[in-house]
Amino acid sequence: MNRKKKINQILKAKHKKKNAKLHKTNKPRYVSKAERASLDTQATEPCENNTPDQPLDSLE
Repeated sequence: MNRKKKINQILKAKHKKKNAKLHKTNKPRYVSKAERASLDTQATEPCENNTPDQPLDSLE
C-alpha cells in the first residue's frame, strides 16, 4: 500500500507542476520603485530626438 501511495503522490505532484506551467498568471509584472521613477521622468521630459535622420524627400 505504501509503495502505491508514494507512486501516486509523485505522479500527482508532477501532473500538478506541469498543469501550473500551462496556465500563466494574470498578475502584472513587478516594477521596482527606481524603474517607476525613471519611467515617470522619461514620460514628463519632452523627447527632442523624434526627428528622422534623413528628410522624407531623400527616401525616394
